[in-house]
Amino acid sequence: MRRIYRAVLILLPLVALRAQVPIEKASSSGVDLKAIDLTVEPCQDFYQYACGNWIRQNPIPADEGSWSRFDELHQRIQTTLRQILEDSEKHQSRSATDQKIGAFYASCMNEAAIEQKGITPLAPELTRIEKISTPQEFVAEIARLHDRQVDVLFSFGSEPDPKDARMMLAELDQGGIGLPERDYYFRTDAQSEDLRKKYVVHIAKTFELIGVPAVDAAKDAATVMSIEIALAKASMDVTSRRNPELLVNEMSDAELAGMSPRFDFTQFFADLKTPEFQKLNVNVPQFIKGLNALLEAQSYDNLKLYLKWRYLSASATLLTKAFIDENFDFYGRTLSGETQVRPRWKRCTGTSDDELGDALGRKFVDETFGKEGKDRTLTMVQGIERSMAEDIQSLSWMSSETKQKALQKLSAVTNKIGYPDKWRDYSSVNIADDDYFGNWYRANEYESRRNRSKIGKPVDRSEWSMTPPTVNAYYDPAQNNINFPAGILQPPFYSNQAGDAVNYGAIGVVIGHELTHAFDDEGRKYDADGNLKDWWQPQDAKRFEQLSGCLANEYGSFTVLPKLHVNGQLTLGENTADNGGLRLAYHAIMADLASKSVPETKKKDGYTNAQQFFLGFGQIWCASMRPQTLRELVQTDPHSPPQFRVNGAIVNSPDFSAAFGCKAGDKMYAAQSCRIW
Repeated sequence: MRRIYRAVLILLPLVALRAQVPIEKASSSGVDLKAIDLTVEPCQDFYQYACGNWIRQNPIPADEGSWSRFDELHQRIQTTLRQILEDSEKHQSRSATDQKIGAFYASCMNEAAIEQKGITPLAPELTRIEKISTPQEFVAEIARLHDRQVDVLFSFGSEPDPKDARMMLAELDQGGIGLPERDYYFRTDAQSEDLRKKYVVHIAKTFELIGVPAVDAAKDAATVMSIEIALAKASMDVTSRRNPELLVNEMSDAELAGMSPRFDFTQFFADLKTPEFQKLNVNVPQFIKGLNALLEAQSYDNLKLYLKWRYLSASATLLTKAFIDENFDFYGRTLSGETQVRPRWKRCTGTSDDELGDALGRKFVDETFGKEGKDRTLTMVQGIERSMAEDIQSLSWMSSETKQKALQKLSAVTNKIGYPDKWRDYSSVNIADDDYFGNWYRANEYESRRNRSKIGKPVDRSEWSMTPPTVNAYYDPAQNNINFPAGILQPPFYSNQAGDAVNYGAIGVVIGHELTHAFDDEGRKYDADGNLKDWWQPQDAKRFEQLSGCLANEYGSFTVLPKLHVNGQLTLGENTADNGGLRLAYHAIMADLASKSVPETKKKDGYTNAQQFFLGFGQIWCASMRPQTLRELVQTDPHSPPQFRVNGAIVNSPDFSAAFGCKAGDKMYAAQSCRIW
């Protein structure tokens, strides 16, 4: 499904203020003094200066592909969630919410019951797939798998209408592949070719786990791979998908049928009990044409192997240790470089949040989130919005006509902080203490049907796309709002004990980052109401593209691994947001300090307020990554690796050069910096 929001972090999940976690080393400013590497000059490599000791003192755990300040906080939150879940499981007079989340967690932790059932839970679906012999049965099974959120052949759901963002629209998109994105199937370097071979071996071994002889499993895996290659070939690449205009292709059911006569979409929609609609958005028409060609070329026997594989892959983490180990061996060890499966309790806490997020999140908020944090965050947001208004008005490259439209959009941005006003009702989801497999799929069916039921209805702009414990934040262009879950409002991103300069450098830059997404190369194409609509004067749009090109070329020159560079076009929106967020938050804190008559040069812990701000920014990105994880990030993620997020923004900041006294010739000196906002 097309992602409709721009987040500060994608790879990791990106709490709250009544129960503050202490700053790692006591300091009057809030700067993590232990993290700083004093053997490095800040004007030569600020990321290493701010984070070098943290990186040395925090090796990557065996069950992780990377380790960062985000992971550090995420693990603390997981511990809190674990306690909530275990208390809910054991409480004698449990509420309905306690029953749901407690039973779900208990069923996940009940390894003995899962081992005893073996592959029995798979049997009904595998039998249905095996019995397919007609086009009607094939479509019916595709619909059933989609209802259970098993990604087969394509993706289908709902989204705000790009041309009328107040209404929900049916959406059909590419999908159905098992590698991270389409180019994994076609890169010709030795590592990519080796990865594909290992993926085929993984498919074969998974088939063997349900009793398929090894020789037959190898043949079946090759067949599955050929189908996924065909789907990938018809798909749009991740960089092109960043242009929202390429993903708007509204058509009728009849027009869709003409593109893919080999698949009866009318029956598919009926089998899914989809609300009636007059039009839908087909994100990638070429993919639907490719799907039709695939269905013409493949026999039912081959397609049934593909469906079995997709179902097995979706179910692997719900099954016995043998399935979990095999799934980890490819997706964890091979793809991400992890050396050990995560502890069971972490996996069960994560799936509880994934499947019953509002129920668990409500308990989390009740126990941890205070009003003070929400109020102080909102004050900071408002200060940074004022900073952006001033920034827009000061731009020399933008005409007054476009400035007026930009200010209208900025004034229409709404802010959501902490948690939703309305909580989802899971009362219809049957959760049993001893049926993890069934619980997971029943929760999937609930969410799948809830998503489809929105089609043709007004958009609920009070709804969140992340759960309250999530350590992240996002901007939604179709709703023109910025969202900060309770999970990111704790150290190192925010602390009541830290000084304003550090808080603005950390959570303040995150706020500025999300706000800038409203005006990055994607967000700028949406108007104040969230409609995909051009509101720019032509000369301003041309100038914006020129300024964006500076950032794309700059980041594209950064070397991550030998022969691997940051993808400047894929990461353009996030790099724009990082640079804009840093500038906006800096100007906001300077204005705040001035209003309080606090000198910019006043020192704490040996650092001026300006220096504290930049250290607060740099230290939220302290991280280490395994080469496999780093390679996957560069090839699939719209965010640059952490060190380039920091140094890339710093080298474009004259304010940083002034704060640390950087001079011409220093690597971090802002000589001819790239700047849009």
